[in-house]
Amino acid sequence: MANSSANVTVSSILKNKSSFEDEPRKKSREDWRKAKELEEARKAGTAPAAVDEEGKDINPHIPQYISATPWYFGAQGPTLKHQRPQPEKQRQFSSIDEWYNRGVDSARVAIKYRKGACENCGAMTHKRKDCMERPRKVGAKYTNSKIAPDEFTQPELSMDYDGKRDRWAGYDPSEHRAIVEEYQKIEEAKRQMRADKLDAEEENDEQDSDKDEDKYVDEVDMPGTKVDSKQRITVRNLRIREDTAKYLRNLDPNSAYYDPKTRSMRDNPYTGTEREVDYKGENFVRFSGDTQQHANAQLFAWEAHEKGVDVHLLAEPTKLELLKQEYDKKRDELKDKARDSIIERYGGEKHLKALPKSLLLAQTEHYVEYSRYGKIIKGQDRQVIRSKYEEDIYPNNHMSVWGSYWQDGKWGYKCCYSFIKNSYCTGESGKRAAEAINDSSTLDKVPSVRNEMEETNSKLDNTVVNDNRSSSSESSSEDEDTGKTKTEKQSKAAKRKLKKQKRKESRKNKKQNEEKQDEDKLKEALRKEEENARKMEKLLKMSERKRPYNSMYETKELTTEEIEAYQMKRKRDEDPMVHFLSK
Repeated sequence: MANSSANVTVSSILKNKSSFEDEPRKKSREDWRKAKELEEARKAGTAPAAVDEEGKDINPHIPQYISATPWYFGAQGPTLKHQRPQPEKQRQFSSIDEWYNRGVDSARVAIKYRKGACENCGAMTHKRKDCMERPRKVGAKYTNSKIAPDEFTQPELSMDYDGKRDRWAGYDPSEHRAIVEEYQKIEEAKRQMRADKLDAEEENDEQDSDKDEDKYVDEVDMPGTKVDSKQRITVRNLRIREDTAKYLRNLDPNSAYYDPKTRSMRDNPYTGTEREVDYKGENFVRFSGDTQQHANAQLFAWEAHEKGVDVHLLAEPTKLELLKQEYDKKRDELKDKARDSIIERYGGEKHLKALPKSLLLAQTEHYVEYSRYGKIIKGQDRQVIRSKYEEDIYPNNHMSVWGSYWQDGKWGYKCCYSFIKNSYCTGESGKRAAEAINDSSTLDKVPSVRNEMEETNSKLDNTVVNDNRSSSSESSSEDEDTGKTKTEKQSKAAKRKLKKQKRKESRKNKKQNEEKQDEDKLKEALRKEEENARKMEKLLKMSERKRPYNSMYETKELTTEEIEAYQMKRKRDEDPMVHFLSK
């Protein structure tokens, strides 16, 4: 804490020079050391804290430049009073009861001049030099007549920040009593008028015996109301307590938004839940009742204005309603006339008199009883109509439908492996032929196909030779002299034709071999893609801790066959047969 010598004035130091000799200095230094130890003990909590003049403890951790008292303050002990607002420097503000006086009565006027009053008008509130009246030729001091009344001096109020901005400052609550009394008189008059009206209705009900059941309706308490039959008044509460507040219907913060300012909830709070919907939101109310009719009327007014009819919904509602009724009537007449003309020409009136489908299909005598879990307890479940198209129809001797077989990106029949739609079914023979074609070693395994190909090649060779012989014989019979040259020409032409045919066959065989190689590559890519799919499915089923790493995965450029295999094997959610294939 602060040293006591810091509070000693300069004059006292000069007067007591003897106190600053060598021995007292040593003593003061010892006192300073003890004071320092006491301060450390107070900070450590081993010594009690210092107490000010009001008996309050002083926090020992307060810095010295705050706790030290100035020498001019004249403090006799430890204190923090110098850090608090000083009373002599505090501004005094007017109390809440003080305000300017209104309606001051100035009717009292002195009849005799008073000592110290204004010499000009005789008022006590000002002097002659401050008088605002016309200067008199002879002042009121000497005439003692027409003495002016004393002005009322309003008090000088001192307002703080809140007092200057108080809108109810100076308001007299007694002024509100007149307004309350006025409204009470109006309510009494209304209550009396209702009582007179009810008395008149009761007299009429007594004369008519058929209306006895309506006599005691006023005594029935409706929900949310309080009826007093004696006073004949009805007091309605703010809200029926049986109703649930909008913001309490669904406590999910992601549900419909509730606006507390307008107390509106536009969307349905029960969306996504299985609760019974008894409140669908404000938007549902907006499109119910006469709202749709008003929207249709506005649309009709716009369309009529575009056609040249001068009509407006708000300015001429009656005219618009009459025009709309006339338009609807003519439209219905034209529809009926067109329908009758079509029926008269094509017939079919008997089909229009049939019952609606909702009555023919929905209402039956079939009784089914379900449990609370949805299982059938009694009766038979209704058969679900799977499709609007005809089912289980197999044309052209087929045993399955088109699309029941799929291979290499093509759809076909499962009964014969045929990829041609509306083709005739070949049965098991068609399956064997398709399997033989798909096999990579078809020519070796099926010798008949190879023999047929050899026979066709030999026939082509024979036809070429025969054509050459016939051409040579004809040329020799026609001209013997030029026979050699013609035979040479024909033999050269036959050779060229044979070479050309052989080149064509070699190109055809080469193309077939390339197609076969491409098919083999595609099949191998499909096999690898299926193997990879099985491997990935196996890895996904494994635990994450046991799943191996992909650090040794080899990256390379994909071939066209691998890309084609991926496109053929990838899952297509938009395909309607994807679930059928998975099964």
